[in-house]
Amino acid sequence: MFKDLHRKEQPLLICNVWDVSSSLIAERNGFSAIGTSSAAIAKMLGKEDGEHVLFEELLSIVTAISNLSSLPLTVDIESGYGDSSEVIAENIIELAKVGVVGVNIEDSTVVQGERLLCDEIEFANKLKSVKAILNQMNITMFVNVRSDTYLLNIEDALEVSIERIAMYQRAGADGIFLPCLKFPNDIRAVVASTELPINVMCVPDLPDFEMLERLGVKRISMGNFLHEAMLDSFSSMLSSIVSEKSFGQLFK
Repeated sequence: MFKDLHRKEQPLLICNVWDVSSSLIAERNGFSAIGTSSAAIAKMLGKEDGEHVLFEELLSIVTAISNLSSLPLTVDIESGYGDSSEVIAENIIELAKVGVVGVNIEDSTVVQGERLLCDEIEFANKLKSVKAILNQMNITMFVNVRSDTYLLNIEDALEVSIERIAMYQRAGADGIFLPCLKFPNDIRAVVASTELPINVMCVPDLPDFEMLERLGVKRISMGNFLHEAMLDSFSSMLSSIVSEKSFGQLFK
């Protein structure tokens, strides 16, 4: 089960993908699980991150990935692609039908181009309702709650994070994801505050995997940084072809 991968001593390293090719490359390189990056998929489709991609577009991409990859697949559903618990649960059920085993859902939303934290009580109540619907429908889904306290650099991020995590745990979250959490003392405090597995993301100055394991982190993801690095490499290759008037670099 996907949940069991979060109970090992060594953190689960998730390769964040955006299409079938990236998923199959991750599988060939020995990853145990893959997860979509909403930002990478949005950029691939020429859109901005923040639910500008239609859920039907996301479902189509996810279906293609799931059909061809044998790895456990978790999907970034941003804020759920719906305002109500019922719509969000319906979306998760559609993902479950195509083989998805986990989702990331955010406690922030993008309003007129600005990302804002949701009210923690309202979000926890919505999460509780979503989980209740999934349980009623016998849908097993690892719900990883992404809390954007550190991403948005809010005041007293550690204290606020711990308060939110406690609410989300009571509401039925299966894991907690804190993008931009990187300082060892903060990571240690967050891990100690909850029984839920803690997920951190690739950012500059993030401790190495060995240190993260010692701190008690159970899941490490890449966000859209892998996709951005690939695009930079692609741009560099094209630049070489144009400047050298040769395809030599392509075959080195």
